[in-house]
Amino acid sequence: MRSFLLPAVSILALGCACNRTEEPAAPTTAEGAPSVTTSASTAPLAPLAPVEPAAPSPTTSATPSAACTVPFGEPAPVVGKAATCPQDPTGNLKLPLGKVTFLGAPNAPQVEVELARDDAARERGLMYRTTMAENSGMLFSWEDERVRNFWMRNTCIPLDLLYIDKQGTIAGILEQVPTMNDAPRGVRCPVAHVLELNAGWARAHGLAPGMKIEIQE
Repeated sequence: MRSFLLPAVSILALGCACNRTEEPAAPTTAEGAPSVTTSASTAPLAPLAPVEPAAPSPTTSATPSAACTVPFGEPAPVVGKAATCPQDPTGNLKLPLGKVTFLGAPNAPQVEVELARDDAARERGLMYRTTMAENSGMLFSWEDERVRNFWMRNTCIPLDLLYIDKQGTIAGILEQVPTMNDAPRGVRCPVAHVLELNAGWARAHGLAPGMKIEIQE
């Protein structure tokens, strides 16, 4: 469902991987940083909102905050699954599994994630799937940090997209991303991971930009 972007981490026509078409041209941020496009996206980039780190206490060490985060605004309209889903031409890739823990959220919720770490996995993403277990997701990872955009080509379940930097800080969250959509979407912060969850999961579990995650493999 994504493609490099990557991530995040995808195809106009059905068919085997050899029939993939080019993704939309990746936009350039206002700051001039290149962006990458993957297969999970659909709205304009959210406005940049730097977060100032808190001053350290004389007796305790300061908790680092993200250099770049985008506020989580009002709830997005709830979207549903695609009415019809394209036929899967190849079947899902077998990916390694891991866990992501949301350290700052109430009760530190966890999700089991498929780890998409190579081009094939990131291009395929969650395409053609019609269901995903409630506490499951897919984590797209890269070695470098940059602005990344995802689209929802051949993606049949609505998603929440979490953009996460190398230090494990959630830089931004896009929720209720609609299905079967080729428009790129992302946040104007450089990230090394994009986590896809079922639509509505992030807000239901108290997630917010600036929170830390822990990845267990």
